[in-house]
Amino acid sequence: MQRLLGSGYESFLEALQQTPPTSVRLNPGKTAAKPGLPKVPWAEQGYYLRERPSFTLDPLLHAGTYYVQEASSMFIEQALKQVIDLEKPLHVLDLCGAPGGKSTHLASLISPDSLQVSNEVIKSRAYVLAENVAKWGSGNVLVTNNDPRDFGRLKSFFDVMVVDAPCSGEGMFRKDLQAIGEWSEENVNLCAQRQQRILTDVWEALKPGGVLIYSTCTWNEQENEENIAWLSEQEQAETLKLILRPEWGITPTHLNGVEGYRFYPHLTQGEGFFMAVVRKGGIPEEEAIGKKKKYKLTLAGKKEQALVENWLQNPEQFVWLQHGEVISALPAPLFDAADKVFQNLYVLFAGAEIAEVNGKKLKPLQGLALSQHLNKAAFETADLNLEQALRYLRKEDISLGTNGSNWLLLQYKNIPLGWAKQVGNRMNNYYPKEWRIRMELPQELPSFTLLTA
Repeated sequence: MQRLLGSGYESFLEALQQTPPTSVRLNPGKTAAKPGLPKVPWAEQGYYLRERPSFTLDPLLHAGTYYVQEASSMFIEQALKQVIDLEKPLHVLDLCGAPGGKSTHLASLISPDSLQVSNEVIKSRAYVLAENVAKWGSGNVLVTNNDPRDFGRLKSFFDVMVVDAPCSGEGMFRKDLQAIGEWSEENVNLCAQRQQRILTDVWEALKPGGVLIYSTCTWNEQENEENIAWLSEQEQAETLKLILRPEWGITPTHLNGVEGYRFYPHLTQGEGFFMAVVRKGGIPEEEAIGKKKKYKLTLAGKKEQALVENWLQNPEQFVWLQHGEVISALPAPLFDAADKVFQNLYVLFAGAEIAEVNGKKLKPLQGLALSQHLNKAAFETADLNLEQALRYLRKEDISLGTNGSNWLLLQYKNIPLGWAKQVGNRMNNYYPKEWRIRMELPQELPSFTLLTA
């Protein structure tokens, strides 16, 4: 670090002793509210908070109206906007997706008729990723649980890949003391080798002319510029130069022909981060039209579709899928591409899960409640106060003093949280038990409110 920073080294050490900034990114598909907070300058929906609140006790976080994300990692927005036509339908891969910061960010930036695949190799983390994707509610994301080598089966499929590679974590030292204890030169070497394997494994799945966004939360050159230089030597690839504003404080680097971007805590308001943007060489090929294939995805029957199609806005824009008793919705233009993913990968979650059908009985699912395409007019709604909302999110019994035998869409500040079923004057809580808040509620509830509308 002394060699990399020179005279800035002492300022760097001092910054590592300071409290890291807290930042969030809004979901434009769920809120138009703009908090009166400082902006993250390279991300349109990014904001810095003045202090870190207890996010667990804000129902709007659980409703997917915003995501708590480190500001530096929001810089992928600049790569996408500067080198990719986001108006076009794209196939996008977030290879190391958990817990979901970059995946939800990508979903907000690409067009509705683009297909996003968000992957996580560790199964427990893949379920966390699926939860956060469902809460974001964009409806055009598949969550997969695969090793990077499995993506070789999808040759030249993706227009864009984001590889936020597992790394030695030097940029997280002030946030995570465990990262300091785990650091060693040996671990740096192991991480660099693993990153090379990951890049090699997924490279075939990127289309010629496609873009790879590579990032780490570490600073050493071995895991960053040297890896991208190695990739350029192994494959036909070139790094792309982005336009930076001086006030951002981002440090551009030029090593072995690699254009890279470094975030240092004494120069930028964020944690340690590195990013490079790579374009794959070659000429994009038109996909050959083969014989009519056998699909793996199964369409819901017309009778089942008729039961639920008015639950989404613009239902004609979706295909309705059925797996067992669960009906899901996926934007219609994505059916063929999604089926190809299902044919080759293990998919945990797809589109938006709408309902569970048992004969003539329908049970609306959590994915529907949190979908950006939900037609609220199709349901009876009830607004909860803060205490009621938190008790609902803890999966406790709540009472609204109502009677009936119908499904209720429960909301907080007019934002859907999930479902409850009235049974007489009793109310059954259908919030997913694996998502529930586990912390005890304080006697005095917090006054923190990020969004007021």
